[in-house]
Amino acid sequence: MARELRRRARAAWSSRTRFIPTRCGTNETDFIIGAPLPEAGRAEQLPARRLDEPLSFEICCILFFLYDVALGDVVQTDVGYEFARVVEPSGRFVFRAWFGESFHPRQEIADRLGEIGALLEWSSNNLLPVDAADAREARVIADYLSDQKGRGHLKYETGRSA
Repeated sequence: MARELRRRARAAWSSRTRFIPTRCGTNETDFIIGAPLPEAGRAEQLPARRLDEPLSFEICCILFFLYDVALGDVVQTDVGYEFARVVEPSGRFVFRAWFGESFHPRQEIADRLGEIGALLEWSSNNLLPVDAADAREARVIADYLSDQKGRGHLKYETGRSA
């Protein structure tokens, strides 16, 4: 699975866009955590890296749907390896851009986000999860996404529930 994810990331690579070609930096993803979503029967799979503490993992992806979890967070699962809680936040921020029916070139926006410093991970042609390393970068990304939303190029949300 991790090999396939890296292959897809390399295939999607643009010279100006920083996708996550190897998850968790130089460390390899070695586990997939389940994360049930509020909608009945839906769950998100979270590539992660096992840590020494039992049932503890480092999140190695940008979340597509789950709220209040970010790349690099240390999380705990239940005995069935389903997400239970964040133990140690990474300090990173998540945004999700939805392009929907916009005719504006999606790659142009992705390239600009990469230039700002964001990490990106396409979910589909319409959904682009965006990772910001810290609060300063998150403000710049939020301003850019807000501007693009005002121009009708996309809709966006943060990865926080509150």
